[in-house]
Amino acid sequence: MKRLTWQAWRTGRPGRVRRPAVLLAALSVLAAGAAGGSLLVDASQRQGELGLELGLPAHMQDDEEYTAPLERLLEHGRRVFSANWTTAEGGGRPLTKGNGRGLSDVSAPLVGARAFNRISGPDANSCMGCHNQPYGVSGGSGDFVANVFVQGQRFDFATFERADLVPTRGALDERGMPVTLASIGNSRHTPGMFGAGYIEMLAREITTELQRIRDKMQRGETRVLLAKGIDFGRLTRRADGLWDVSQVTGLPRLSLITATPLDPPTLVVRPWHQAGNSVSLRDFTNTSFNHHHGIQSTERFGAGTDQDGDGYSNELTRADVTAASLYQAVMAVPGQVIPNDPKIAQAIVHGQRKFEEFRCAACHVPALPLSREGWTYSEPGPFNPAGNLRSGDAKTVRVNLNDPALPLPRLAPDHPADHVMMVPAYTDLKLHDVSDPSEAMPVEALDMNWPVWAPKFPAGNRRFLTRRLWGIANSGPYFHHGLYSTMREAVLGHAGEALASRKAYQAASKYDQDALIEFLKSLQVLPPGTPALVVDENFKPKQR
Repeated sequence: MKRLTWQAWRTGRPGRVRRPAVLLAALSVLAAGAAGGSLLVDASQRQGELGLELGLPAHMQDDEEYTAPLERLLEHGRRVFSANWTTAEGGGRPLTKGNGRGLSDVSAPLVGARAFNRISGPDANSCMGCHNQPYGVSGGSGDFVANVFVQGQRFDFATFERADLVPTRGALDERGMPVTLASIGNSRHTPGMFGAGYIEMLAREITTELQRIRDKMQRGETRVLLAKGIDFGRLTRRADGLWDVSQVTGLPRLSLITATPLDPPTLVVRPWHQAGNSVSLRDFTNTSFNHHHGIQSTERFGAGTDQDGDGYSNELTRADVTAASLYQAVMAVPGQVIPNDPKIAQAIVHGQRKFEEFRCAACHVPALPLSREGWTYSEPGPFNPAGNLRSGDAKTVRVNLNDPALPLPRLAPDHPADHVMMVPAYTDLKLHDVSDPSEAMPVEALDMNWPVWAPKFPAGNRRFLTRRLWGIANSGPYFHHGLYSTMREAVLGHAGEALASRKAYQAASKYDQDALIEFLKSLQVLPPGTPALVVDENFKPKQR
């Protein structure tokens, strides 16, 4: 069966996506100009021509990912992630928004002075432009200047001009209401992708465990959703067969949708996007390349098509996306720095105890178990939504995340024969409400887990994935918004479900508070190539 293009899937209309005549005309003019007179250029084949200025000198062609040595595959992924995309290879999206839909006003394409927009996008030349800290590592976290305005991409070109009366063109939202800098989108800190493969495999295993519980349920039964020691509340299957998810906790709306007895909630853990909106590295990659760079992948937008009207097709091949996803998956894991100064070392140990006593570890679970099968990362993943390559669509590419030949440091089981390994990420991969309307820091303006037309979309968001604390010390600024420059501010910024922990911290002695901060300061991304996970201030191996 022929796969649908992403836009056809979104509209629910199979086959070729119908466009209004004015859009088709604009596409033709823009394509002809962008491609130097020809109608369409295959970006994946554009190399070797004199005078070409390309961010990615050569694409990986589909099926090469199955035969290329792992070293070459990962290096290509790094190049895809680090490329400064240009208009000569399909960079930019003249006639589409960052959410993949057509512009509200196709008479004003996103070219020239409108080609970039810090709020509505495209907003970056390269993934590495934002993901580069610490140590300049491609795939790291970002400074506050690299914050992204999540949901700002549903606008053509953000201007805030009050004379603009076209919804989602530049100044009015879907309801015709004027937007402000605070309400047009959610300003989010750029997270680092260190240890990403282990995080995704944990999410896959938790999802599988939750679905196994669901699939064994009989009508009229309620069961506790417990996976890897994490409590996701209770799921009920009513006597009429319908599913009651009202007592399920920590999962986003998309994982709880159910309409009929034959349509159970997926219960998928979504570890990417700070509001738990993205299932996999692949899903996140396909979305981000279009949103931030105007680079459209063939698996989401179709092969041989030009959905964004820039004159280029095949801007990112299936193999390119696989390589970029694998590159992120095998990034080094963070470690711990314990200085040789006995005063500091003692404070770290004390602070770790207080971390437990203050109940910080109730959500920031120090380590989660990953089965031996989960040590092998695979692309594509089993839970990818439509618009992404899925298991069974193509061959599977696998990589052993514990391979010492991958970027160091890496995790390893305590003993070679072990069937379970602990992943010290300090998270429970659940959504939690850590905000309070009475607090000085406002909640997010929009809830990205609801459709834009739903009343809950503009009602705002207060639920966020538990921040992974491994590598936290040199991955600031802090909190989902990046408005805290210190970890102490972030601790004091906790409210909602975390209010009791914050109050325990505030009631503690100065030494206890300082020791907790010293413990958090020890959780660092280590310099590239560091072989040991626990080191001293000179990054030499050290016993805990």
